[in-house]
Amino acid sequence: MLTRTLESLQVAARRALEANLLRGMTLCLIDNSESDANTPALQAQLASMPDSTASSVLSGHGNIGYGRAHNLAISRTAQHVGQANDLFLILNPDVIVQPDTLCVGIDWLASHQQTVAVAPAISDGNGHTASACKRYPSVLDFVLRGFAPTVIKKHFAKRLARYDMQDLPSDRPSEDIPVISGCFMLFRQSTLQQLNGFDPGYFLYFEDFDLSLRAHKLGTLTYLPAMRITHLGGHSAKKGLRHIGMFGRSGLRFFNTHGWRWS
Repeated sequence: MLTRTLESLQVAARRALEANLLRGMTLCLIDNSESDANTPALQAQLASMPDSTASSVLSGHGNIGYGRAHNLAISRTAQHVGQANDLFLILNPDVIVQPDTLCVGIDWLASHQQTVAVAPAISDGNGHTASACKRYPSVLDFVLRGFAPTVIKKHFAKRLARYDMQDLPSDRPSEDIPVISGCFMLFRQSTLQQLNGFDPGYFLYFEDFDLSLRAHKLGTLTYLPAMRITHLGGHSAKKGLRHIGMFGRSGLRFFNTHGWRWS
């Protein structure tokens, strides 16, 4: 899966470089293993990236969580703010990037200074659309979306569709999005620096909700349906009790920070 992700990113990066939308990239692979045993294999994965890419593997720090791990890369590239491209892409290793995805996102950010981050249209690999944007959630939304049986979800279909912002137009951008998906977040790097990256208090889940809401105070978040990816992950409720427990703890932190909404 990582090979497929990097191959798709390579194609998208080359297209952006050829269009003069990028001058170069710094690519960090973050390995949350307890040792650096994976480093040689990961470094081999980077060999096919464009020559203008400076790449590195961050490993040996252990499983410190999703947001804290990304913060390592955000801190490492901090010196590049204001040089060439003020951009930072947060990307999951189970995402397939379409060839023109980076071109669409970078071009929008270059011409819309009020936008601090952009979100893509997402498919799930089975021909279905997935939620790239969300309205501010309630506890009921999460219970229904993650744990309710199908018959109950059908009863609340309109509510869940509104929460997932399925009413957004598919033929033009939409601005002032409250929450964007963490699997692909194309940010202005200066914005991430100003926010100090992800809140390290989230080990897994809700860190993208928190980051989105804080970023929205600095500018608008924009949904670009012409910027397309395929995300093959998700489904936290199907990953067992340990993941459900992490989901619950992060949800508690999120609502305590940003405000409770029950229904």
